[in-house]
Amino acid sequence: MAIEIVAGRILAPYLGVSLYTWTSIIGVVLAGISSGAWLGGMIGDRYPRFATLWWILIASGIGAFSVSPLTIWAANTPMCNNLMGRTLLIATTIFFVPSCLLGMVSPVAVRLTLTTVEKVGAVAGKMYAFSTVGSILGTFATGFFLISWLGTKDLLFATGILLLLCALFFTEWSRRKAICVLVLCTFLWPLHHYAFKQDLDSETFFFKESNYYTIRAKRNYGHDSDRLITLYLDQLTHSCSDPTDPFRLQFRYIRSYREIVEWWAAGKTGLSTFFIGGGGYTFPRFIESKYPDATIDVVEIDPMVTEVAYKHFGVSSTSRIRTFSEDSRWFVMNHEGEGVYDIIFEDAFNDLSIPYHLTTREFAVQLKRLLKKDGLLLTNTIDRFGEGSFLPAYIRTLEEVFGRGNVHLVVFGSPNGDTGVDNRVVIAGPRGLSISGLNRHLSELESGNRISHLLPPEELQNRLDKFSPVVLTDDYVPVDNLTAANFR
Repeated sequence: MAIEIVAGRILAPYLGVSLYTWTSIIGVVLAGISSGAWLGGMIGDRYPRFATLWWILIASGIGAFSVSPLTIWAANTPMCNNLMGRTLLIATTIFFVPSCLLGMVSPVAVRLTLTTVEKVGAVAGKMYAFSTVGSILGTFATGFFLISWLGTKDLLFATGILLLLCALFFTEWSRRKAICVLVLCTFLWPLHHYAFKQDLDSETFFFKESNYYTIRAKRNYGHDSDRLITLYLDQLTHSCSDPTDPFRLQFRYIRSYREIVEWWAAGKTGLSTFFIGGGGYTFPRFIESKYPDATIDVVEIDPMVTEVAYKHFGVSSTSRIRTFSEDSRWFVMNHEGEGVYDIIFEDAFNDLSIPYHLTTREFAVQLKRLLKKDGLLLTNTIDRFGEGSFLPAYIRTLEEVFGRGNVHLVVFGSPNGDTGVDNRVVIAGPRGLSISGLNRHLSELESGNRISHLLPPEELQNRLDKFSPVVLTDDYVPVDNLTAANFR
């Protein structure tokens, strides 16, 4: 179970954490365990000796050691251009054999424990009961403590060492076996340095596996980038900021946020904002510096991400930004106010790993309740608009709540937009927005600096009609299927 839970964290930097990832992991591990149980039963009947269990435990330990180097090889080897197929192939390559070897342990142990046929039920029942208790303890310990304490690679190494020790303590003792384990441990220690070290380049100065993400912070050395720091969450480049300059906005969708907010906030005071997802806190820092009277609430589910933002991305310890370390939907659901925020920024959508419960009609209803009557919801999405199916479905879902004329799409660089996988901003509001007013504001910007272009409403509807998009609800929200095509 420790290896199965670790599998999700291991694949996250390469494939994200999606329905496909966990389906492949669970299916492959179950297939390995069942195959191992079948093989273990046959081997145990043919070789009912403690030496058999010894070799299986030794092989299981080596199988645990193989996971890390196999991951590096498999994740960087072209296998399949289909997300479902590639995820399944990588999971099979890495986890099937270790699972199969571990599945062989129980039937061999049962065979060695049996003394009479009359006790076969009691012995088998006790053996599988204790193994299940061990699985439960391994699940809780790994998920709640060990990953955040040791990290995935050191945890795998420790699991392998533990299996080797089990080969000593749960089989017949002999000096030869002890020497063999000692030689293996001596050989595997340098392997730990090479195969289990984190694959980090010279620009990465922070690496941590939290309970939610694999977090990396990296300095961007190069022309005009000496002070920029990039935050990576799993496989996604999440934020890029200058800790000394909150007005330096690198990503296009962040600059689009700025253009829209500057138009909306012109002549107004007391801006009230709410951010779903903190990341590198790039735009909350901009709002804090640009609007001294603004209130800024950020919900970031991972406390480690917030800690990194305060330590490395320029968020001051005296900042007016208020951070809540909890799930955004839980925060919104339990917020008692109505009409609280002028602008809500939803920036929690990954390209392959989307928190589905933040995309549904029911959640949009809750967000609408928190918006003021003239407020705006700005959502950063990542999709291939010409072919992808998630963005049309998300827009149609918001239209169900805010009304068809009150949801608009911002594209970057060209009024017609492009069809590649990219960020795009969806705007929604209880009263919609003045398209002419926003277009007039954007047209007044210098052409070289302008980022945002509103897709004409009629063109947006024409594009949506081509997809016949579904409405995402708590009962039906297939976001993993809708974004799978982006993997190409």
